[in-house]
Amino acid sequence: MKRVRWRLLAVTAGVALLAACGGPGPSAKPPGQSPTAVAPAESPSAPLPTPSPSARLPSPATRPPSPRATATPSPSGAFLPVGLLGTEWSRLPTNSRIVALTFDAGSGAQGLTNILAALKAAGVPGTFFLTGEWVEKYPDGARQIAAVPEHSIGNHSYDHPYFTTLSAAEMDGELLRTQEIIERATGRNPKPIFRFPYGDSNATTVAEINRLGYGSIRWTIDTLGWKGAATGQSTSTIRSRVLAGLQPGEIVLMHVGAAEDGSTLDADALAGMISDLKSRGYGFVAVWDYVEGLVAG
Repeated sequence: MKRVRWRLLAVTAGVALLAACGGPGPSAKPPGQSPTAVAPAESPSAPLPTPSPSARLPSPATRPPSPRATATPSPSGAFLPVGLLGTEWSRLPTNSRIVALTFDAGSGAQGLTNILAALKAAGVPGTFFLTGEWVEKYPDGARQIAAVPEHSIGNHSYDHPYFTTLSAAEMDGELLRTQEIIERATGRNPKPIFRFPYGDSNATTVAEINRLGYGSIRWTIDTLGWKGAATGQSTSTIRSRVLAGLQPGEIVLMHVGAAEDGSTLDADALAGMISDLKSRGYGFVAVWDYVEGLVAG
């Protein structure tokens, strides 16, 4: 069922894009994986309104549109929250005790069934950043994610390249091709959320995705589950990392595929991680719904 998306604050034509936080440079990582650490992006000086951690947003299909008196489409016809212009979020800009659980899908899907089951059992939304190649290879998996209205779907490029090595035309192709594939497979438009493969970004790449109506969503904590049990990671180390970095608006990076050793530590740790966070008084939000809530709240 196609998810209804209400339009957000607009990227107006002629808005000067601010300088973005530079991402880590290319490093030797397996395809579909992310760097081990990232410096948190600076938050806006004044906290933006945010959904209550104890109250879920209504289903997108039943949510009434909010007034958009000042909303104007950009040349690309896209709408983007002004808080994502020229910058990247390494945490949600909020003082509320909420966490966003995010999952990159760029290689396998070995952990997807257990991830979806853990989220369902806990009544918690997730955010899934999908590459076009992944959707083509696992269309049923993409549809399973999309079948849950509470889950967000974001764009993660077509084939997971380093964006700082691409031309503007190549970046456009990566985003627009993937957007079409996701929409065709799931009925969902992934705008306005995007995650750079490997976290590889700079001011130029951020400006280009902004032009297409996308904002960059990084992460606060990388669980390192993608490294696998053979490197000393475990469900315990994953849960400890998430709790060590716990803060309002924490964005947790996980993966739906298996590590090179075949382990699926993120999926295995998820239920316990959710329990840990709930016990500390934290609620959960999907990134798209949080972005929408900045305007609709």
